[in-house]
Amino acid sequence: MIDILVIPISNPILVGVYKNKKLIEVIEQDGKTSDILPKIIEDILNKYDISSIYYVNGPGSYMAIKIAYIFLKSICIAKDINFFATSGFYFNNNSPIKALGKKYFFNSKDDKITIELLKDLNTIEDFELPQNLDDTIFTKDCLPKYNLPAVY
Repeated sequence: MIDILVIPISNPILVGVYKNKKLIEVIEQDGKTSDILPKIIEDILNKYDISSIYYVNGPGSYMAIKIAYIFLKSICIAKDINFFATSGFYFNNNSPIKALGKKYFFNSKDDKITIELLKDLNTIEDFELPQNLDDTIFTKDCLPKYNLPAVY
């Protein structure tokens, strides 16, 4: 069984290929999600028979999440592939995630996401693909979680 995990909110974009939930291939590529995600997924689909796609649906870049969702959801519908989503905080050791300008998303102990100014850049950790895919942290609720405040 081959699954893929897509972290579209990181720079570079990270895609992991998993066989029996163990990481067998890592793809890292810089660029815009709209430019590089289709090529990465095309290459993977030509090489593997995918049973599930897992992706990070927020928080992070509004556009990257939106594009990833529409593209990956379309692939899953067309090819009858299972689709799951989770928070990006699982893949950066719960460190702040870039929001807007100098503001970052923070995840509190009660899983409430807030947007605040980041005082110390040393608290930011890079996103990493896990060696083992834990499907218990994912949900079938795959809609993007933008976590942006209302504009007023």
